[in-house]
Amino acid sequence: MRLISTKVLQEEMVIAKTIWNEAGMPLLQEGVHVTNRIIQRLQQLNVQYVYIDDKISKNIEVAEAIPPKIRNAAVNKIENSFKTLKRLKGTDITYCLEKSSKDFKAIINSLMDSIFDNEELLTVLSDAFIYDEYIYQHSLQVTIYTISIAHEMKYNAEEVRQIGIGAMLHDIGKMLIPQETLQKPGRLTNEEYDTMKMHTQYGFDMLRNLHTISLLSAHCAFQHHERLDGSGYPRGLVDFEIHPYAKIIAVADVFDAVTSNRVYRNKLLPSEGLAIINEGSGTLYDQMVVEAFNRVIAAYPNGTVLLLSNGSRGIVSKQNASNTMRPKLRIFEEHGKLVKATYELDLASSELDILNVEPDYLEEKGTVYMT
Repeated sequence: MRLISTKVLQEEMVIAKTIWNEAGMPLLQEGVHVTNRIIQRLQQLNVQYVYIDDKISKNIEVAEAIPPKIRNAAVNKIENSFKTLKRLKGTDITYCLEKSSKDFKAIINSLMDSIFDNEELLTVLSDAFIYDEYIYQHSLQVTIYTISIAHEMKYNAEEVRQIGIGAMLHDIGKMLIPQETLQKPGRLTNEEYDTMKMHTQYGFDMLRNLHTISLLSAHCAFQHHERLDGSGYPRGLVDFEIHPYAKIIAVADVFDAVTSNRVYRNKLLPSEGLAIINEGSGTLYDQMVVEAFNRVIAAYPNGTVLLLSNGSRGIVSKQNASNTMRPKLRIFEEHGKLVKATYELDLASSELDILNVEPDYLEEKGTVYMT
């Protein structure tokens, strides 16, 4: 399968991976032949990328760390709990969170089981799941990344569980932020931004007195926007003052934010998101956390077309766990022409550089596409 931009999606291309809606129902099934109506619908939903089957990507698989059934159940639980909280006040909020904590922990356990059993690198697949409200999907994605980082950093199971709960609830304070501020498509005013920043304090206040959730998890909600150099909020803490759990969630939070569609901008590719994280390593984000994240995330997911420094093009066929920035490729084009027989190239043992990621790549119909 191959990752392709919906901007260049064409009729008769074959969908390779099912796209799900928030109810856990397939919006677009694997194996469906694309029509103009499907293209228009995907673009209306702001789906930027889909996976298709074609000749150059035959037998290239994209593994999912979290099965769709577990993912959908988790997002639905987050949504139901958060929406209930939005209607409550005071002690009712505490009671609701205490009641929901058992379900949250069950979700974390399921995610931990899936991630611990998965030997593949994490692949960003947010477009494979269509959700109307960003915060619920974001909370789950941040949890998945956080658990993966913590596991890679050798935290024990109970510590990973605490970090996971903190990640799942890190944005819970946004339930007390006005919807018009959360969904504003343009730049926030200074006053609106100050209001938005209060979600960290609100989240901490919701969580810190719960008997069923660790105070350390509450600090994740409080500190996930703090930065090593003191430029973060709400308290402008510096490196040693920030809890290690919050440092992990900070990286996961920013990466998911920039690789997801938002009301004010389109998503970045995983390699672009990682570049932002790596640029801030040691100044904004903890270096050990960033290094661990680089070891667990696929910068160039399987099925991604890459342009190389010698002018050839290849599609990512496998990952290199020892060097996640240098995957294995199936070379299918040289000097602007399709090769007679594709061949494998391991970038980890090559001096060639990656010049560009090309989800907009197209070739002559009937040459590349499977119909």
